[in-house]
Amino acid sequence: MFAMRDRAAQAAHRAAVLGAGSWGTALAIHLSGVGHDVVLWGRDRELIDEMAARRANPTYLPDLNFPELLTVSADMAAALDHVRYLVIAVPSHGLRAVMQQAAPLLPPGAILVSATKGLEASSLERMSQVMIDVTGGRHPVVVLSGPSFAAEVGRGLPTALVAASVDADAVKSVQDEFRGHAFRLYGSDDVVGVEIGAALKNVIAIAAGIVQSMGLGHNAMSALITRGLAEISRLAFAMGGRRETLSGLSGLGDLVLTCTGELSRNRKVGIELGRGRSLDEILSGMKMVAEGVRTTSVALQLAVRHGIELPIAAQMQDVFDGRKAPRVAAAELMGRPQRNEH
Repeated sequence: MFAMRDRAAQAAHRAAVLGAGSWGTALAIHLSGVGHDVVLWGRDRELIDEMAARRANPTYLPDLNFPELLTVSADMAAALDHVRYLVIAVPSHGLRAVMQQAAPLLPPGAILVSATKGLEASSLERMSQVMIDVTGGRHPVVVLSGPSFAAEVGRGLPTALVAASVDADAVKSVQDEFRGHAFRLYGSDDVVGVEIGAALKNVIAIAAGIVQSMGLGHNAMSALITRGLAEISRLAFAMGGRRETLSGLSGLGDLVLTCTGELSRNRKVGIELGRGRSLDEILSGMKMVAEGVRTTSVALQLAVRHGIELPIAAQMQDVFDGRKAPRVAAAELMGRPQRNEH
């Protein structure tokens, strides 16, 4: 009886993180640092073995040592055994396959925490929708989003995020159990607004990189971020989100960070595009995924579905496809007919 009680107590504080990239690793370090028993799962067994030996992630966050409560595994069943919180931090294009593998192994009562930012190309679904589809809605889904570079979270630098779900109890649980001395979470029930903000800020960040590398100036950067936020808000509102959500951490906050921060992968793609390199050449040399490239075409399809315009995203797609040079795209955005701001 006492053994069962001890195991139940452990289960309430056991977490698994699926995805051994930079973001998944940083979240695993954070969660174990605040007292959770954490398993970090990755599909690359060679990388997992090296992580276990080094007690660090040599590929993505080599300078951050793992806390004592963090273990790594390539065994999905072992990672999900008696798990209370399942954090999913895999690239958007791999989310459905990973969830299909995880779904039959999930214990009753497990809370799913989506740390994946993007949109599914085949279905045009948001990440939480994919998770609900695969699991049949049997588990609450909380979306974790906001301005957060993985390396800074892993180092314990101050970070504020949003935890969004239609399940208020799940939001409260994640707020309580994920909080740390330098990790603060605000609650929200606007899942649509939070996820669209998280996905589309990556598109605008690529455009910001182009502005930076072409030397178009601070005025242009400020205008891009502001009009980019308007574009993101337009789509979120059309899909049922609230405009005020986009003025918060998961909208404006994340957008500013990703457009201006030196650690932004999407911004780096834009910088290289502005220098004249092709998209294929840029992506082939990157270890990590720049979600904004995939998100752009999906966002444009959603814009057609909802009868709205996304002019920045449309120009970026033309640049990605090689139909326009970045300088031409910038000139066309400036040459659009003038209208009232709101």
